[in-house]
Amino acid sequence: MAGISRRGLLGGGAAVAAAGVAAGGYALGQAAAGEQDVAEDGGLVYAFRGEHQAGITTPAQDRLHFAAFDVITDDRQALVDLLVQWTAAAERMTKGLDAGPVGAVDGPYNVPPDDTGEALGLPPGGLTITFGFGPSLFSKNGVDRFGIADRQPAALADLPHFPADVLDAEKSRGDLCIQACAQDPQVAVHAIRNLARIGFGTVSVRWSQLGFGRTSSTSTSQDTPRNLFGFKDGTANVKAEETAALEDYVWVQETDDGGDWLAGGSYLVARRINMTIEVWDRQPLDDQESFIGRTKGTGAPLSGGTEFSEPDFDMPGSNDQPIIPVDSHVAVVHPDHHGGMRMLRRGYNFVDGSNDLGGLDAGLFFIAFVRDPDTQFLPIQQAMAKNDALMEYLRFTSSALFAVPPGAGEGEYVGQALFT
Repeated sequence: MAGISRRGLLGGGAAVAAAGVAAGGYALGQAAAGEQDVAEDGGLVYAFRGEHQAGITTPAQDRLHFAAFDVITDDRQALVDLLVQWTAAAERMTKGLDAGPVGAVDGPYNVPPDDTGEALGLPPGGLTITFGFGPSLFSKNGVDRFGIADRQPAALADLPHFPADVLDAEKSRGDLCIQACAQDPQVAVHAIRNLARIGFGTVSVRWSQLGFGRTSSTSTSQDTPRNLFGFKDGTANVKAEETAALEDYVWVQETDDGGDWLAGGSYLVARRINMTIEVWDRQPLDDQESFIGRTKGTGAPLSGGTEFSEPDFDMPGSNDQPIIPVDSHVAVVHPDHHGGMRMLRRGYNFVDGSNDLGGLDAGLFFIAFVRDPDTQFLPIQQAMAKNDALMEYLRFTSSALFAVPPGAGEGEYVGQALFT
């Protein structure tokens, strides 16, 4: 059963052949980090192992299931054992296989199968699974539960409370996180469900978030998507093809950052941003564009040109004011106003039903990968809180920061360098 794909369990010989193609695609992906292969059934396969974890520079998929976990044991070996099991299951699932060697439809009837089965018959879907460690894993209430407190990076600390934060404490932070991205929502949900199931007794789910419709592009091969305000989002995002920018703004460097076990990894910032959709929808188009600093149709800056034209923040408009308002979102967060600092954003839209007032519980689940949250994320968030006109339509309801270790090599588990 170990070499049979999910589709092979249902489809017989032809499906087994397709599984072979998917496995071949995985091997190709290992040879060139971030490359993809298209299986005969239309499924995408991304390499799980490599220098960096997948799901960062990987071309952003359309669906997200993100989960944060609390570790409910103080047993260091139990935590390490879980990371070993999670690594093995994640590698299998990203290949399009079941979570364990004994599939959902095979094995003894008197014990649960290794896989829950809802992804049977589905292709790999470009699944990537990315793991992160929160500040509380290193020390919680002053207790060093796992003997790693002295290895906590200085930058890995709970994010401060910002204006417009109305955080739900039970849906913020966490000891561990898993980001599952895929083209198929059921494939992403299946991944988190099975990893949580493997962790039963060692971890518990603290909170989770589903996302759809990526709100940024992480590759030059992708068009810039739109957020739920209808505007293009993340035009200046760091792209996978910008090798130098990745070194400067995404990957932790051992020599400069004291990276140690985190060198080659990154920091993941997660912020759940509720948008007041109904109020926004009643604003005139001119006001909407002034709040953003870009045209709604093309995404070009109000100073003219195309989407990727550099904004001219000095160009005069009416009443002797700049044509791009100084309190517009673009003006407040643009790299030109933050010492050239950039980040790799990887957020998703969400709609979680309706709130108590009958409005949509909807917005942006913001995810960003940065080399140093203190110099890249915090100043920009603080500037938004003080000066951004868009903040009138935003409420931040969840917040977390995680250290994302580098990729696992052959025979390694994710985060191994931290525990050895």
